[in-house]
This record gives sequence, C-alpha cells and structure tokens, in this order.
Amino acid sequence: MSSLSGDALGAGPSAAAPKPATARPWLVAPTVGLAAFMEVLDISIANVALRHIAGDLAATPEESTWVLTSYLVANAIVLPMSGWLASAIGRRKYFLGCIIGFSATSLLCGLAPSLPLLIAARALQGVTGGGLQPNAQAILADAFPLHKRGQAFAVYGIAVVFAPAIGPTLGGWITDNLSWRWVFLLNVPVGILLSILATRVIVEPPDRVAALRTRFKDGIRFDYVGFAFLVVGMCALQVVLDKGQEDDWWSSTFITNLAITAALALAAFVVWELRRPDPIVDLRLFRNRNFAIGNVLMFMVGFVLLSSTVLLPLFVQSLLGYTATEAGLVISPGGFAVMLMMPVVGILVGRTDARWLIAFGLVATSLALFNMMRFDTNVDYATVVWARIYQSIGLAFLFIPVNTIAFLGLPPDKNNDASAIINMMRNLGGSFGIAIATTVLARQQQVHHNVLVGHVTPWSSPYDATIQALQKAFLAGSGNAADALHQAQAQLYAIVQRQAAMLSYIDAFWLLESPDTASGPADRQLSTPWRWAASPPSRTSDAGRGRLRGSPSSTPPSRNRRSRRR
Repeated sequence: MSSLSGDALGAGPSAAAPKPATARPWLVAPTVGLAAFMEVLDISIANVALRHIAGDLAATPEESTWVLTSYLVANAIVLPMSGWLASAIGRRKYFLGCIIGFSATSLLCGLAPSLPLLIAARALQGVTGGGLQPNAQAILADAFPLHKRGQAFAVYGIAVVFAPAIGPTLGGWITDNLSWRWVFLLNVPVGILLSILATRVIVEPPDRVAALRTRFKDGIRFDYVGFAFLVVGMCALQVVLDKGQEDDWWSSTFITNLAITAALALAAFVVWELRRPDPIVDLRLFRNRNFAIGNVLMFMVGFVLLSSTVLLPLFVQSLLGYTATEAGLVISPGGFAVMLMMPVVGILVGRTDARWLIAFGLVATSLALFNMMRFDTNVDYATVVWARIYQSIGLAFLFIPVNTIAFLGLPPDKNNDASAIINMMRNLGGSFGIAIATTVLARQQQVHHNVLVGHVTPWSSPYDATIQALQKAFLAGSGNAADALHQAQAQLYAIVQRQAAMLSYIDAFWLLESPDTASGPADRQLSTPWRWAASPPSRTSDAGRGRLRGSPSSTPPSRNRRSRRR
C-alpha cells in the first residue's frame, strides 16, 4: 500500500490535524450521536405506523405514504445545504435550532387531527431534521484529534446504522401497544434532554467564532438561483424515486416529466455552483480523490443497508408468514452486531490501513448477500438472522473507514460541507436502492410467474403427479372429486406464485450484491498510509507544518540528502 499522496493530505497548515474543539469530546460524542439516532430512527419507525395512520385519519394506504414522501423531500433539500447554513449562522446555534425545531414539529405530528396537517408537519420536521446528521458528524470531526477520529465516527456509525435496524421492531411495539402518535411524541422529551446537554457540552471553536463575526460584518450572501435549482431538482428526484414503481415509472407522464425536470435542474445546479465563489453546496470538494471515492462508497453503503432493511421484513412477512413484530426481530440482531463491532472497527482504523478494512467490509457484505441468494421458502429464523448479522458486520467495516478517509486531507473549515455531502450521498443511495429493489421485486415476479406457468400443463408428467397427489389429499376431506380437483389446482397455482415471489427476492438480493462487488476497485484508488492514525501528531517541527508521523515529506528524499550534505 502506498503512502498518502499530496493531494489527499494537503500541503499546508490548513490540512493539519485540527485541535479539539472542546476538552470534553467524550461528552460531545453521545450527545450528538443521540441527536442523529433520533432523526434516523424517526424515518424507519414511521414506516411501520402508516397502516395505523391511514385507518385513524380516514385515508387510503396510498395517501398515507405522503407522510414519508413529504419528510424525505424536505430532508433531501436541506441536507446538502446544511453545511452552508452551519457556516452562515454558526454550527452550535444551527444544531441547537435543529434539535428544538425537530422536537416541536414532532409534537405537531403527534397532535395532527387530519392527514393534510400531518403531511405539512412532517415536511417541517424534515426541514429541521435535515441538519442533525451532518452537523453531528462535523462536530465529532472537530471535537476529536485526527488519531481518534475513527473512534468518534464509531459513535456516529452506531447511531445511523443501528437506528434503521431497531426502528421496525420499536415502531411495531409502539403502534400495537400504545398509538401511532407516540411514534412522534416520543421525540419531545428526548429533544428537551438533548437541548439541555447540547447547550452545556457543545462549543463553537474560536476560529469559527472569528470567522462568523467577519462574515456577519461583510454581510451574508445567499445564492438564490442555486437554491432554486436545488429545491426543484431534489424535490422532483425524491418524488420520482418514492412514487416511480407505484405509478409504473415511464408509463406515467407525471413521473417522466418529473424525471426530466430533476435531471435538468440538478445539471444546472452543478454548473451554477461550480462557478460561484461562495456556493451553498461546495462541489469543489470532489477534486479531492479520497473524498470523491469515499462518497461513491458511502452511496453504496446506503444502497445496500437501507434496501436490505426494506427487503428482509417484506420477505419474511410475505413468504414465511411472520408478523410485523417478528419481522422486526429479524432485523434487530444485526443492529446489535453493529453496536458491538463499531467500537472495534474504530480502534482498528487507528492501527491498520483503512483500505484493508474497507476491502474486508466489501467481501463480508458480498458474501452475506450471496448467502441470502440461497434462501428458499423453507428457510428458518436463525438462518435469516445470521445472514443479517454477517451483513451488518461487513457494513461496520465499511462505514467508519470510509467516513474517516473521506475527511482526510480536507481543511477543518470544510468539515461542515463535507459532512453534508457525504450524508446526502448515503441517503440518496438508500433512496435509489429501495426504488430499484422494489421495482426488480415486482417486475421479476411477473417474469418468473410467466416462466413457471408455462411448465404447468396437462402434458407435463410432474404436473399430473402433483395434481393427483393434491387431489387425493383434498378428496379425503371433501369426498367430492370435482371440488378436490379445483382445490388441487388452486393449491398448485398458489405454489407457483410463491415460488415466483421467492425467485424475485433472489434476484433482488443479487442486485444488491452486484454493486457491492463492483465497488472493490474503488478501494484501491484511496490514498492513506497504513498507520496514518496510529498515533497523535508528532511534536517535532513536522506537526507544525501540518504533517503526521508516517506521512510523506513535501520535499523529495534525494533533495533532503543533498541539503544535509551542504
């Protein structure tokens, strides 16, 4: 493995390891981690409550899905520009405002008397919650020194990976034993506690305070054109991904027009932002190779994590007859595996080349998904749970190293922008993954159904043998040969449908495994010395010049030797 390249580390003091923003980093970590956990949990926990919401508010199941769509659309708009907002008004103020706003809008959601008011409250909740994840990660990046950043991101990883795992189980229990309103009301006391803790433990770094004063003195310039492109593009894209399969994709004029609008608006947004001196989303960060590749890998992590979190409960409920609570118990053990592995990986990041950890994570995740491709309609609970645990272990080895390397070499004042972009990529990966996986599931089930039905004919010997066996079984109960034959044919048709569905799930698991395997070559393009985080910055003059122990010198070795001879 090669050493860290100059473009990854940076050549000046701006790339040096920043001093911790607070003397109490291990008080900051659980505070911001819990805030991120609260926001991510709210997304997954609300999915389970949709059926109860529709029944209580006299809405159809299709109308109730806008409770999710409104939140995701608003969240997708705010998330990429949250870095600019944190830099403009101060990260501490913005983070506190997000916690208070998220708690207040959660109260509105829990008290909403009608579906339109609930959808509006959910949109406001998405606006206030959009800044929690990226700001939590940026605060951790500044609160911990570089050689402990992996451990800091382990706390953040537990929050954002464990929350989707436990969300279905917790949501099912709340809606079955209390009410769907408590899915939202539960955020209120947690938000009050977080507001008190954040006020006490989170501080704004002195250099940021000075930069804020200068910015207020010079006047804040807001990019209205770029914001308009972002709103139109992300709104259209999120609706396309959320409603595409429901409206039959390109057969729908509505979806087609939205897709074209999203493509044009986002393309114009990229061009416009690259030409702005003070953009609301700093896309120039993608010039850093580690950051660019890290975002690709994080997109893949979101693609695999969130889509598999949707597929597995559907699989066990539709084909194995599990209840919603039992389906949640299939996912939850994987979340606990992540909780156990994240601290371990956080320590390993400081002692091992992160590229080896990412490679192991890719292999482990691919093997776990390959194992899911071997499921059948008789698979037992333990087999499904262990497959999810294996996958979760692989994702733990991906999440922390990818986040850590993506921030390596970026100036500390860009942590807000970097965190906003990388969190946006993970969420987009999840949206694309869920949309593609559910589409493959529906379309491939039709394909497999047609193929299997083609073999169910009176001229097929296996068909005759199966029908005769089923007819004998039903004849013993009914005593009527004609009724027994109809029951046997209906039973055989149900078997065909079940097998077609099983084959479509196998295709969906294969779809998730393919991009994971294809991401392997990207890992080799990352630049990092094998022990870049093994120790604190050297106390020699190298640290003052922004270099870490083990990092390459900015001067070629041959020139150094000539200088010493002179």
